[in-house]
Amino acid sequence: MATKRGMNVDLNSVFEGAASQFRNLNPNEPGQWPMLPKLMTWGGLALGMVVLGWFLLLSEAHEGLEAERAKELTLKADYRNKLGQAVNLSELRKQKLQVEEYVTQLEKQLPGKAEMDALLSDINQAGIGRGLQFELFRPGSVVVRDYYAELPISIRVSGRYHDIGAFAADIANLSRIVTLHNLNINAVAKEKSDGALSMEAVARTYRYLDPAEIEAQRANKAKATKGAKPAGAGASQ
Repeated sequence: MATKRGMNVDLNSVFEGAASQFRNLNPNEPGQWPMLPKLMTWGGLALGMVVLGWFLLLSEAHEGLEAERAKELTLKADYRNKLGQAVNLSELRKQKLQVEEYVTQLEKQLPGKAEMDALLSDINQAGIGRGLQFELFRPGSVVVRDYYAELPISIRVSGRYHDIGAFAADIANLSRIVTLHNLNINAVAKEKSDGALSMEAVARTYRYLDPAEIEAQRANKAKATKGAKPAGAGASQ
């Protein structure tokens, strides 16, 4: 019993001594604190710094992990896409050949410079063959595009309804590409022709550019790009 009492007295004196070191501490002068408050304060600060650094490190690692996960999804999708292309490579090559053949067929429907006069004659003959009367047949200015040239032709014909319809069908069935735009059909005055109609339209035909014209187009684009000033150039002096 005496030993237990002695231990209790010793422990109480130890706790009392430790607690007394935390009394009346001046927060403005931590250098004058007793040793135990100093040690506990520095230990708490060190622990706080370790915990803060740990969370910061985990945050950066988490962001890096999420970025890598996003890359993984992108790479998987790219892999599946390329795998599908590799599996269907022979079929894709066949489709490429089919597209090239189709483009070649379309190019064959575009006349060259030497064939334009013959095409204009075909359009004229298509109207005459249907018994129509040409009141206007005026080719316009050639509009040059990247790989083809476009020629608009203003036409005005008069005749019976069915003949005008057959003429439009004949234009669509020409071996070369000709399209009709801005169609306007009106009745002709009775004193001139009973039951006749007048159709005004713009027929557009197309021809491919020869290699020299294509090179000229590229040269003109290069000059235009080179001569264009960047935005804001020369504004500050």
